[in-house]
Amino acid sequence: MRIDKFLKNSRIIKRRTVAKEACEQGRIFLNEKTAKPGAEVKAGDIIFIQFGNGSLKVEVAELKESCRKEAAADMYRVIE
Repeated sequence: MRIDKFLKNSRIIKRRTVAKEACEQGRIFLNEKTAKPGAEVKAGDIIFIQFGNGSLKVEVAELKESCRKEAAADMYRVIE
């Protein structure tokens, strides 16, 4: 699954276009490397996101093409 789609499906970022722009601006890292919007994500990968003045580090737990709002948090685990 593409990283921009994963960020949207897991509801870490609300819209896929915003996730795509964040990747293009170099604010998303996949396994310590700058991620392009089309980078493939698999279970066990580490995603680091730099927001305005904060950051978030998560581990991909599972991939789902679509899920309900309540189940979205099961797609990842917050590390830091």
